Amino acid sequence: MRLTRYFLPTLKETPAEAQIVSHQLMLRAGMIRQASAGIYSWLPLGFRVLKRIEQIVREEQDLAGCQEVLMPTIQSADLWKKSGRYGDYGKEMLRITDRHDREMLYGPTNEELITDIFANEVRSYKELPKLLYHIQWKFRDEVRPRFGVMRGREFLMKDAYSFDIDYAAARRAYNKMFVSYLRTYARMGLKAIPMAADTGPIGGDLSHEFIILAETGESQVYCHKDLIERDVLALEVDFDSDLEPIVQSWTGVYAATDEKHDPVRYEAIPADRRAEARGIEVGHIFHFGTKYSEPLGAKVSGPNGEMTYVQMGSYGIGVSRLVGAIIEASHDDAGIIWPDSVAPFHVGLVNLKVTDPAAAKFCDEIYAKLRAAGIEVLYDDRDERAGAKFATMDLIGLPWQLVVGPRGLASGTVELKRRATGEKQELSLDSALSKLGL
Repeated sequence: MRLTRYFLPTLKETPAEAQIVSHQLMLRAGMIRQASAGIYSWLPLGFRVLKRIEQIVREEQDLAGCQEVLMPTIQSADLWKKSGRYGDYGKEMLRITDRHDREMLYGPTNEELITDIFANEVRSYKELPKLLYHIQWKFRDEVRPRFGVMRGREFLMKDAYSFDIDYAAARRAYNKMFVSYLRTYARMGLKAIPMAADTGPIGGDLSHEFIILAETGESQVYCHKDLIERDVLALEVDFDSDLEPIVQSWTGVYAATDEKHDPVRYEAIPADRRAEARGIEVGHIFHFGTKYSEPLGAKVSGPNGEMTYVQMGSYGIGVSRLVGAIIEASHDDAGIIWPDSVAPFHVGLVNLKVTDPAAAKFCDEIYAKLRAAGIEVLYDDRDERAGAKFATMDLIGLPWQLVVGPRGLASGTVELKRRATGEKQELSLDSALSKLGL
């Protein structure tokens, strides 16, 4: 994509309403614009990152054996009344009435609706287990929405739901999601720490939050250094096998967001293996048994013909929240530093003198080669001073910058910069393209 044609409304100054780094940089980098309090429009650069994250989440859910569905944003209040949550959820739920005076709501979550779908279609234990998920917009009417996409009112969520015949089977589903989440965040270049958590309004008796480490994180994290040092993607994972040993290897090593959370286990940590950091919650998994299956009639015939309410769990990942969280975890004074896997473009091609026909021709050829090889490139072909071009590239944080200038052109070299480290190299074009995967 040529920058002269791309819709990228960057800002030089930080907007006064932006209090945290991710909100500031998302506005300055032209990723989002506020539509109303806590509700944002996603502009091209931000939307590309959102879709990258969504795709990683989707791939890992599919790998774990989940099946994707899509449920509506608007739900009937009747189901929530059956579950008992309609009156309990509070003012965070946006309640509406249609033209026929039917009570509806903009879904903050989907336990009721997915349970109703299951209850109407599945009759026998032979059809279990089932793991269903969707990626959909949600709405929670926060009293004071702030921090941009980190705590907005409208947000994109992946929520999955498991249905099993008994607790043992439900635990296997829970373990699948536990390991899937570790892999998901690792693929995004993040360190994720699972922590035992309260179940809150979702309910249930087993729950973990997934906290990614970031210096500007909202929570204090205490954990064993093993949890930070492990290479999750090096694990050989077979989702059809018993994953309990892997889960126990993570939950058996203390981690908490509060030093008083579990003092016995906390005190058992060797002082030289204790780590303290800041973190941001980006996912939450729950097992809640028959909390929803009983009131909503989700039961199946068991092996002996008896009717049994299914055991359920739910598993959420804040997809849009992750965009902000990644920025909180990966930025510097100049701007965003995107991990390769979620970057909106792989490389920024910078022509330092677009009025020079030879430079323009050379850059056009590079641009064509990169695109033909399937390497996504943002080509800065603006007639702008070099400093402004470098500032834009650092701000939007693409993993690589390929710079072409008159002096390099004369000597047959280009400059290749790695955004994460700031390292610059003068290379031949072929060497530079090789490093970019061509």
